[in-house]
Amino acid sequence: MFKKLLTWPVLLVLTATSPAFGQRQSPVPHQASEIEALVNKAAAVLKEQGSKAFGEFRKKGGPWRYADVYLFAMDMQGVVLLNAGHPNREGWDMLNERDADGKQFHVDLVEVVSKFGSGWVDYMFPRPGQAISTVKWSYVCGTRVEGVEALVGAGVYVD
Repeated sequence: MFKKLLTWPVLLVLTATSPAFGQRQSPVPHQASEIEALVNKAAAVLKEQGSKAFGEFRKKGGPWRYADVYLFAMDMQGVVLLNAGHPNREGWDMLNERDADGKQFHVDLVEVVSKFGSGWVDYMFPRPGQAISTVKWSYVCGTRVEGVEALVGAGVYVD
């Protein structure tokens, strides 16, 4: 029941009061609901199709990847299974990677899914094709990929 209550506006209220999050702009509600719907749908597809879905998830200009929005997936130990925007990250253990501000954001992504099943995390990350990091809010949801516990997510760059 608590998982149901921890929706985007509630999470924003919780994180907006934290010093680590207080100065970061968050996605607007229509962006948040769009990303949540995309990720929740992808989680269901992954449970059914496994990694066979990755090819569709990678296609630019399709329903899964458009503008700066793309899907990513990783197992609960931090190994990247899919990153449609940054495919060079796939297969790597990124659990202890830090963003430009020193935040171990993969740890936060795993923690949100472990504790709540889904939720929002903010961090600094470059847009595809760019080297400079900017604020990104990602929504992640727990799923299974070929029997392995995993998470899938997508985000919004806000600058």
